Amino acid sequence: MDDLTGIIQKNYAQIQSRIDAACQHSQRSPESVTLIAVTKYARMEWVAALLELGCTHLGESRTPQLEERAALLPDHIHWHFIGPLQRNKVRRTIQHTCLVHSVDSIKLLSAIDRIAAESNLQPRVLIEVNLSGEPNKKGFSREELLASWSSLCALAHVKIEGLMTMAPHTSDPELTRPVFRELSQLRDQLQSMSPAQVSLQELSMGMSGDFEIAIEEGATLVRIGSALFEGLESGN
Repeated sequence: MDDLTGIIQKNYAQIQSRIDAACQHSQRSPESVTLIAVTKYARMEWVAALLELGCTHLGESRTPQLEERAALLPDHIHWHFIGPLQRNKVRRTIQHTCLVHSVDSIKLLSAIDRIAAESNLQPRVLIEVNLSGEPNKKGFSREELLASWSSLCALAHVKIEGLMTMAPHTSDPELTRPVFRELSQLRDQLQSMSPAQVSLQELSMGMSGDFEIAIEEGATLVRIGSALFEGLESGN
């Protein structure tokens, strides 16, 4: 085993162990949480090492790199689009992704719905919510989402499957808990308002510094980048 493979194997195993422990602490099944390896800054040999370990959910935030890597890597990979999505790149993006995490406006969701109809697709999406109130973060406010929810659910060619949020940057991971808890509560509130065909099963929240707290508060998808590649040159 070379150094690169050994480092990634060790990091991956440690993260999986921490996911399992967080699930046990919150009386959840480890199978209820999916690790998404954020590969946007990762070299291809690092990605290949992850695939060898059985990691099949990868997250990209730029459409050109998503297209390039989807063409090079095996078809069984589940690609997640986790970055800001420009409306002029929707058509290219939804062809490759199993889930778009970052639907941050009514205009974007409407564009996805229109292009999905033209492409005979039904993309799975998450609605991004800005619960921290930080101006540099994208997403619906809680009030905006509640007010527009019935209109979003009426779009016929997208499948809304849950919510995503970005926690505030902080040196104390515990300070992220209120945001994660609020997203979980908002999901439950929206589910009670939803038509029968809308099932909000997914909560995408938690990254390398706070994913255990996110799991304790109900995360089903955790987006891990830097912790996977710690110890490697130019790791994210």
